[in-house]
Amino acid sequence: MPSRERVLAFVAMVEQGKYVEAIEAFYTPDATMQENNDPPRGGREVLVAGERKVLAAHKSVRTEPGSSFLLEGDRVVIHWHFKFVRPDGKRFRISEERFFYDPGQRRLP
Repeated sequence: MPSRERVLAFVAMVEQGKYVEAIEAFYTPDATMQENNDPPRGGREVLVAGERKVLAAHKSVRTEPGSSFLLEGDRVVIHWHFKFVRPDGKRFRISEERFFYDPGQRRLP
């Protein structure tokens, strides 16, 4: 179970732009990531390679300071603000968000 201090250390590393280092330091060897509806990809080395590919494809990637997080047992949710700049200098932001929840929680008693 992660401690608050460990999550803060992870957030600090990402906010410093140490994306690959954060995966290497905080992800388990069998960790997975999933982008929207794409199938999950797994294995820390695969994730590190994917992160390097994303970073190489952009002029810059930056995480805004002030990220917030929720910690409950062994689950952590982090709210990040990333800024991406393409090689041509164009910037982009997210235009859609997705919520994840158990639909059973919405049922009325």
